[in-house]
Amino acid sequence: MALTASKVKNAKPGRYVDGRGLCLFVKESGSRSWVLRMQHNGRRRDYGLGSALDVTLTEARDAAAALRRQVRAGIDPGGRATEVAQGCAQLRNGSARVLRGVEGRLEKPELPQLDRQHGEPCLPANRQEAVDQVDSTHVVEVLTPIWLEIPDTARKILQRIGAVLDFAHIKGWREEEAALRSVRKGLPRQTDKVEHFKAMPFADIPAFMTELTTASPTTGRDALRFTIYNAVRSSETRKAVWTEIDLDKAVWTIPDERMKAKETHVVPLSKAAVSILRRRWKSRTSDDGLIFSNNGEKPISDMTMTKLLRDAGIKGATVHGFRSAFTDWAAEKTDFPKKVADKALAHKLSNQVEAAYRRTDFFDKRRELMAMWAEFIG
Repeated sequence: MALTASKVKNAKPGRYVDGRGLCLFVKESGSRSWVLRMQHNGRRRDYGLGSALDVTLTEARDAAAALRRQVRAGIDPGGRATEVAQGCAQLRNGSARVLRGVEGRLEKPELPQLDRQHGEPCLPANRQEAVDQVDSTHVVEVLTPIWLEIPDTARKILQRIGAVLDFAHIKGWREEEAALRSVRKGLPRQTDKVEHFKAMPFADIPAFMTELTTASPTTGRDALRFTIYNAVRSSETRKAVWTEIDLDKAVWTIPDERMKAKETHVVPLSKAAVSILRRRWKSRTSDDGLIFSNNGEKPISDMTMTKLLRDAGIKGATVHGFRSAFTDWAAEKTDFPKKVADKALAHKLSNQVEAAYRRTDFFDKRRELMAMWAEFIG
């Protein structure tokens, strides 16, 4: 009977057959490893595929399939079997370990999003290709279904695959560098059309905020209200810590490493936002832990705030969309210049000359603007 992930995890000492020569060996010490038994040149041989702690069942099957193809082609994998298995594992599981060694190639915050949404379905290892067998044709085939549907994500995945394959070459898992420059030529041309986050109309936000405020306080509701009051990104709220807050001055200083633009962002807090913080301060678990967390250590998930929108029957709108709603409100209902609203959103100036000469962050004007926004939405 074929193995399952649960059986692999809980297997007692012994030998367990998955099928077609793939076996799991569990020692008395509890260590467990993968072995592929095959006939090569009339002789039965065992190929080690690595520890089951590093290589999952699916990854072991991928590696076994890749090694079988090599043997059928007359290639003796020899001692490289474990390296091929580990290479397949790292490519398949989002390449978190590999990418630690690829400095500056991808933004770290992008990795979890790719893993959850589009990472694994688009990685060549899901096609059961060994890391040393992936070429531009394989990459074109896996990117084609999403290249026009979700172009931004598709481009990130292409960049990510390139980074992984380059690292595999450095580690000796591939004899040649990956030639992916021709991949785009094999894909249809992407348009420059930008798909914006869907936003709730700003006129509907006061009623929604009333619903949030009158309901029993929860960490998720507090986080969502705080996010809307400050027109910030959800990640900036979820990872906010008490040391960033000055309650007396009503200021929130978000360090550059947590900002998309990599520049420190100082947020003037409205009375409503401060009120949320003062209430949460009383029940804090530490003076320097996460603000919107049940234990001060683990941030709430992005879906926690999104679920509040769905539970309220609001379909389509996103948490990020409240930033767009704020922009629309500021343009239509206030006399503040667009550059003040842009600064409140921590947007970078597109005009580099203007950016070089501007020395103000419009803090006082932004405090007035955010106070008006908080009064409008309630």
